[in-house]
Amino acid sequence: MITPSPSLQSKPSWIRVKAPQSPEYHRTRELMRDLNLNTVCEEAACPNIGECWSKKHATVMILGSTCTRACAFCNVKTGRPDQLDPHEPEHVAKAVQTLGLSHVVVTSVDRDDLEDGGAYHFARVIESIRTASPLTTIEVLTPDFLRKEGALEIVVKAKPDVYNHNLETVPRLYATIRPGARYFHSLHLLARVKEQDPTIFTKSGLMVGLGETREELYQVMDDLRSASVDFITLGQYLQPTPTHHPVMRFVEPEEFESYAQMARGKGFRMVSASPLTRSSYHADEDFQKLKESSLTALKNRDCLKSNAHPSSY
Repeated sequence: MITPSPSLQSKPSWIRVKAPQSPEYHRTRELMRDLNLNTVCEEAACPNIGECWSKKHATVMILGSTCTRACAFCNVKTGRPDQLDPHEPEHVAKAVQTLGLSHVVVTSVDRDDLEDGGAYHFARVIESIRTASPLTTIEVLTPDFLRKEGALEIVVKAKPDVYNHNLETVPRLYATIRPGARYFHSLHLLARVKEQDPTIFTKSGLMVGLGETREELYQVMDDLRSASVDFITLGQYLQPTPTHHPVMRFVEPEEFESYAQMARGKGFRMVSASPLTRSSYHADEDFQKLKESSLTALKNRDCLKSNAHPSSY
């Protein structure tokens, strides 16, 4: 059980952000309203909404706005789920096309009430985006599809460019922070994505400041690399309301940098670690950097091959 905090802790200076007010922010907001789309930016009270929406980057949240689980860190409402909107895939594709996105992140609430956990709906959204904006790269951030046999395969077959599933925290804290999930199930899900389609990049994210230790974080990094996960994100947990899990401590930027260095040393291809980092924060820029680095590596490899001399003996 979580003891409600009488008040929210004051945030340190390095994690405060300006209130959103740019014209682009309001235009992005209006588009989401016009197309009847939910966003995790709003539902999860993301601190980066002003910056991202000013750049016309919105993370669409499909499968309704009501989650079937009640994680101790999450601001998305819990209760009886919404009816699925059959036109949502087309609306998401329209938003991607209108915003001119080169990279889009699509996430969802947990839908334990659905036979496939919403996997087929994810596949339809991917297909609709591919049709409307064939050059847009697609990143999905899915639930764990716990006890939904065959659900993961449906999403993988739709071939997103990036498959993201967040572990959120260390195993010791799952019973308190993420009671409806299972750590090793989530880890196995990420490993299975790679097994089924090695061309799909995999990604996972962690929150810090929930009571974890540095050693526990390093062990989770090792677990993720053992599952061949490519990208990792680490960000500061922020308590959304007094009834949610309290912030145990605010991690300073210098410590985040040490986590980033460790993650790079462990072999992650892309690392984002800062107080304001979230799963989809700067996801488009990070993916573009990865593509550029991959192209450079290929060119260097081809150059080495072309300059190689046959053995003289």
